[in-house]
Amino acid sequence: LMPLFYQVIEGYGELFRHLSFQEIGTSTIQSRAVAGVANRTVIFVMPGSTGACRTAWDGIIREQLDNRHRPCNFVDMVTFFQQHPQT
Repeated sequence: LMPLFYQVIEGYGELFRHLSFQEIGTSTIQSRAVAGVANRTVIFVMPGSTGACRTAWDGIIREQLDNRHRPCNFVDMVTFFQQHPQT
């Protein structure tokens, strides 16, 4: 998916592996978690196991899709791309 991203969300993969390391140890090095924006849509890529999906949702995505989360979140990014369809 990386070639399709208009913008890569730097840090998502690193944060996912950090959180995952606490659960599965060094096996997390094989995780290819990435995130970015493609076609005005924020895309989160994570391993398909239930545990990995839970880690990503509970540890990263849920807070970032909540406009009350501070100091920053992805809601402004989503709003921007909705208002600028040519991007």
